Amino acid sequence: MANSSLATKCKMTPQEIFEYKRSWLSHSYDVTVHSDLDIQCKDWCRKNLNRWEWSCDTYTDVYAHTFHFEHDLQGKDFANKFDRWVYPLEGKHEQDGQ
Repeated sequence: MANSSLATKCKMTPQEIFEYKRSWLSHSYDVTVHSDLDIQCKDWCRKNLNRWEWSCDTYTDVYAHTFHFEHDLQGKDFANKFDRWVYPLEGKHEQDGQ
């Protein structure tokens, strides 16, 4: 499904979205933000991305939520938007030294 067209992705069921996210989640671009911005961060994702392009894990650290993005550029745009609230070393690639 990774090579599916946008039209096909728009018709995905919730189960298909879940499975699609699992296909890229292990190599996602991760950004950790302060938990106080939970609503604002989710609103930004809903307005700027498709539902299958991001995911959020809550309370991944003390007062922190981690957002996962399918594409690095999306994660970097998100991190720039919330730069004052991003925990150090956002982005899995930077943490891994890649």
